[in-house]
Amino acid sequence: MRAEDIELLATPGTPALRGDFLVAAVTAPDLADNSYRGGLHRVPLDGGPVRPFTRGYRDSAPVLSPDGTTLAFLRAAGPGSPAQLHVMPVDGGEPSRLTDLPLGAGAPVWSPDSTRLAFTARVPEDGRYGTDPERPDPGDEAPRRITRLDYRIDDVGFLLDRPRQLFTVGLDGGEPVRLTDGLAEPSGPAWAPSGEHVVVAAKAGWGERDTQRHDLYAVPVEPGAPVLVARSAGSVESGLTVAEDMVVYLGDAYPGDNTVATNVGLWAVPLRLDGTPAEPRRLTDEETVDCEGQAPVVTPGGVLVCVRNRGAVELRRVPVTADAAELSELALVAGEQAVVRGFAADGDRVVCTVSSWDTAGELVLVTGDESCALTDFGAELRGRGVRPLVEIKASAPDGYATHGWLVLPEGEGPHPVLLVVHGGPFMYYSWGLFDEAQVYADAGYAVVLPNPRGSAGYGQAHGRSILGALGTVDAVDVLAVLDAALERPDLDADRVGVMGGSYGGWMTGWLAAHHGERFTAAWSERAVNAWDSFVGSSDIGWWFAGAYCGDDREALLAQSPLTHVDKIGIPFAVVHSEHDWRCPLEQAQRMFVALKRNGVETELLVFPGEGHELTRSGSPRHRTQRFAAVLDWWSRHL
Repeated sequence: MRAEDIELLATPGTPALRGDFLVAAVTAPDLADNSYRGGLHRVPLDGGPVRPFTRGYRDSAPVLSPDGTTLAFLRAAGPGSPAQLHVMPVDGGEPSRLTDLPLGAGAPVWSPDSTRLAFTARVPEDGRYGTDPERPDPGDEAPRRITRLDYRIDDVGFLLDRPRQLFTVGLDGGEPVRLTDGLAEPSGPAWAPSGEHVVVAAKAGWGERDTQRHDLYAVPVEPGAPVLVARSAGSVESGLTVAEDMVVYLGDAYPGDNTVATNVGLWAVPLRLDGTPAEPRRLTDEETVDCEGQAPVVTPGGVLVCVRNRGAVELRRVPVTADAAELSELALVAGEQAVVRGFAADGDRVVCTVSSWDTAGELVLVTGDESCALTDFGAELRGRGVRPLVEIKASAPDGYATHGWLVLPEGEGPHPVLLVVHGGPFMYYSWGLFDEAQVYADAGYAVVLPNPRGSAGYGQAHGRSILGALGTVDAVDVLAVLDAALERPDLDADRVGVMGGSYGGWMTGWLAAHHGERFTAAWSERAVNAWDSFVGSSDIGWWFAGAYCGDDREALLAQSPLTHVDKIGIPFAVVHSEHDWRCPLEQAQRMFVALKRNGVETELLVFPGEGHELTRSGSPRHRTQRFAAVLDWWSRHL
């Protein structure tokens, strides 16, 4: 796979299924247009040809009405256009637009009687974000008055002057009805069976203060105040599902106020609308089950959820009566050595969007114990060349089991090696297609992908083992996976580079300072380099730095690569995005200046207009330009 082949990363989203009707949005980068385009595709369950169902610029988030007659979805009219809510008959016809909101609409959910849709949308303050035609330039807007810590978020922007609110809209073409006010940031709406309330997750206390905690509320569709349904044990992730008199949701439990590296579990709570909060019950084990992805789906056989497991994201079935069920007790539906990115169920049929090492995603039908692929979106990419994953199982010097993968280039070698560290740190490399590793392997590099202690999907204790101890066992594990790979005769241990982004960029700086003799050069991207300034400049710095490093200034400095920059002597590239609010640009600037003043061979590469997610959702042209810069750097140093 080469850089320009990102256009072949056709990625299906969460499917919509009812009876024999199956539709999914498929999106891919468009280099000529420098954007992401895609439409809805009709997928026959009998394996017949896949056909476009809509022809918009970018259509997404399809959902079928309970009566099976109407499809709702989001449509962006062109580059930079906000997505608006549309509906169309399932038997064909022209879509009808239901919203025309300044900042667009969120994913819709149907009312039980199929007559209305609920969704969330950001509501701009008057005079901002293009709402004043006489002042279209953001530079002409009035100053922002900020009194809270949770005032902005990366890749979204400022929050207090465009809070997210809950809406409903009918199919008759009337104006959307706004149901909420304030700074609660309601999300993941689901209708109560009566159709008289919409259940949402929202900030505890309905957003009256800064908080990382979220509770469940029922918002009446007629004028009225939100009703507290349940206080969660921490946060509520993704969406909710209401089944009869029960709410099921994904969420975690915070030990004290430490909100990082906690496994997301499946919870259930009675739906009470009398203002008496019920107590949520955790259906899955806190240590072994870590859920992610979309809202759970309740089926006659149990609740379907995606679970992270040693680099796989598996679809598992959880009994509604479960009580802290361990991973081994949950039936595997799909996703063994693969990544389930979305799913839908109807009766005994389940359709999953599944990514494996050679495809960004295919729709797979599961019926009972049988499964079959319904699509082959990855065929053209495989024709260009995709390299398989080689699993690495090793041990750290303290005997701890380590895990990761190796992607090998063609040829006998010995190949130069890239050690690529993921971000997070509570994230993971997976069995799914990873475009970066494929591009590097195509260029002739062996790519090592470790999941050290601190990563997700290996148990909560694994993820929390580095709290207050960054650069200890996580660095040991990264090097242990590298050493295991270097035992192969087709890898060149004298030509090894280290690179990574975010926490991976942090680890790159840390290894360059403390184990620089192991590497020829380094590429550090969107990194945390200085925890002290991160606290006050990052969108999450006010809580994240203390959770991982502690609040003591000396501890923050001790775990900062910038503190140890005098130990770095290898060539070191510093790469960042201009509008990164997660790890702000000053993190790169400070590192670059320190390296330059120390006489280290260094470069600072800044991508205009991009945020923290450049490598995943940045503009297609910048993604390919970044690949060119990466390969140029390593061609010079490896």
